[in-house]
Amino acid sequence: MMCLKIALSLAVFSAVLLLTECSWGTGGGNSYSYDLSKMSDLRKLYNSKVYQAERMTRPLEGLSFQAGKLSHSGVRVTLEDGTKWLVHKGDGYGISSQTVVVAARHMASNWKVIEVKNFRGTKTVSDFVKEGGTDYSLIFDNCHDASGRMMGS
Repeated sequence: MMCLKIALSLAVFSAVLLLTECSWGTGGGNSYSYDLSKMSDLRKLYNSKVYQAERMTRPLEGLSFQAGKLSHSGVRVTLEDGTKWLVHKGDGYGISSQTVVVAARHMASNWKVIEVKNFRGTKTVSDFVKEGGTDYSLIFDNCHDASGRMMGS
């Protein structure tokens, strides 16, 4: 039963994990060109320990400013090897889940850090994806709700 549960988790994660070639914040639209495509690479990332997390915001697409909830948010995680990944949620971001993981190098320069937390390896990337949730709702479960849960807020 445990093996089945792990296999299902990995299958869901591989569908959730969209490591795109777009900038996620410059209006280029969402792309599904994968940085990681091997199941072993996806599994390694999924199980990687998170040492630092930064809750971040940026203006909504098409706007040059942000004001409170009139913005987009996500969590940039730093792993033991120093690589950084953005875990964030949005309507239409994913295929089977609306919480996705993107290589942080694809982030636009207009993201701003609003909270930093040291997790000291006590959580994994998969924990952040699970906290983000699969479904998106502007009113009941949006990017701000997801990033808050990821940070334990």
